[in-house]
Amino acid sequence: MKHAALTLLLGAVLGFSLSRIGFSSWDEVHRMFTFASLRMFFTFLLAVSVLALLFPGFRRGFPSRVPLTDRPIHKGTLLGGLVFGVGWALSGSCPSVALVQLGEGQLGALVTLAGTFAGNYGYALLRERYLHWDTVGSCADE
Repeated sequence: MKHAALTLLLGAVLGFSLSRIGFSSWDEVHRMFTFASLRMFFTFLLAVSVLALLFPGFRRGFPSRVPLTDRPIHKGTLLGGLVFGVGWALSGSCPSVALVQLGEGQLGALVTLAGTFAGNYGYALLRERYLHWDTVGSCADE
C-alpha cells in the first residue's frame, strides 16, 4: 500500500511539473519540433544528461532492483520510434502528457489516448498477421 501511495504521489508531482513547464501545450511541442524554440529541447537534454549520470550509481546501489542486461535492438524499435514521433508531432503529446492534458481538462487528450490504444491494438494485429517478428530481445519475452 505504501508503494502504491508513493507511486501515486510521484506521478502527481511529475504531472504537475510537466503541466507547469509547458509540456502539455501543443504550441510548445510544435515550437520544439520546428526548432522555433529550443527551451523544451534543452529541458529534455538536461533530463537525459542527469539520468545518464545518475543511473549507473543507482544500478550499483540497488543491483537487485535494476536487473538490466544488454540486448540487441529489436526490429520493431525503429519503426515504433518513428510512429511514436509522428504521433507525438501530430497530437502534441505522448501518452503520459495526454494524461496531464486530461487532468488540465483538455478533452482533446482523449483523441490522443484513443489513438494510443488503437495503435497498440493495430500493431498487435499487424505483427501477428504479417510481420511474424521474433520477440526475442523485446520486453515481450520478460
